[in-house]
Amino acid sequence: MSSTESPSVPAASVLPRVAPVRVGEGERMRSVRLPGVTLTVRSRPPAREGLEPALFVHGLGGSSQNWSLLMAALDGVVDPEAVDLPGFGDSPPPDDGDYSVTGHARAVIRHLDGAGRGPVHLLGNSLGGAVATRVAAVRPDLVRTLTLVSPALPELRIQRSAVPTALLGVPGVAALFNRFTREWTAEQRVRGVTALCYGDPTIVTPEAFGYAVEELERRLRLPYFWDAMTRSARGIVDAYTLGGQQGLWRQAERVLAPTLLVYGGRDQLVGFRMAAKAARSFRDSRLLSLPDAGHVAMMEYPELVARAFRELLAESAASGAADAEN
Repeated sequence: MSSTESPSVPAASVLPRVAPVRVGEGERMRSVRLPGVTLTVRSRPPAREGLEPALFVHGLGGSSQNWSLLMAALDGVVDPEAVDLPGFGDSPPPDDGDYSVTGHARAVIRHLDGAGRGPVHLLGNSLGGAVATRVAAVRPDLVRTLTLVSPALPELRIQRSAVPTALLGVPGVAALFNRFTREWTAEQRVRGVTALCYGDPTIVTPEAFGYAVEELERRLRLPYFWDAMTRSARGIVDAYTLGGQQGLWRQAERVLAPTLLVYGGRDQLVGFRMAAKAARSFRDSRLLSLPDAGHVAMMEYPELVARAFRELLAESAASGAADAEN
């Protein structure tokens, strides 16, 4: 893997020390220095040589750990990596403070260019779905297939339950919320996020809940935690208002890669009604609807998402072989 040293002082060199990120069984973590950004990448050793590479991009407030279950379910199918976006997980803030969708997409592109792993099977959830859409539109050479789980694409009527998250992007709201919730424990915060993101929060095991609490406690000690959250939320809101060629729906129409769309019927953050629009917008798409899933289907139903992904790969391979014969 190749990377380029940033000429500026990296943010990672001035950050406080906190507890290490949890690394699951069979996983590896490494830090990648790139121009203007340092990324932490979670991976699993490929089951065999020759597997095609995949890259997983998490959503707002998440981390590469959100993909651990799906990466394990795809063992032997792809050579997987999951990135911590700048300011999330174990990645420090970007040097330029750019948390826009374009800024996050730029970080993903720099990683793929630096690693030389493209084209990859690109998977994104929520904010990561918007980022992955932009990457696939502007750099089709880097993307074999695209899989979007509840992608944060513009909605005309945002669900009421999603309004508080959108309000984080309003200047001053995050600081007010932080003061208001100062006495909340990490357990209370995680319980609230779980209720918001899962179709059925009771499927979260005590062990997984404990890991989430540990991770949140670690991240709350980081001085840039709320800044990354608020600026990234603002970046989503700003992306919703962009028109012309930079509009996310217009970019969706430009995506050439075969695309798998995954929507949950109990999603409180991305409207299930957007599934039909997405299926129309992505030119080579197939839709997986999970009526009981919430916002993070890859964590709730990893085996079902993995099965649909394997079908996407099989269809893409068959289509590629047919094109080669013609």
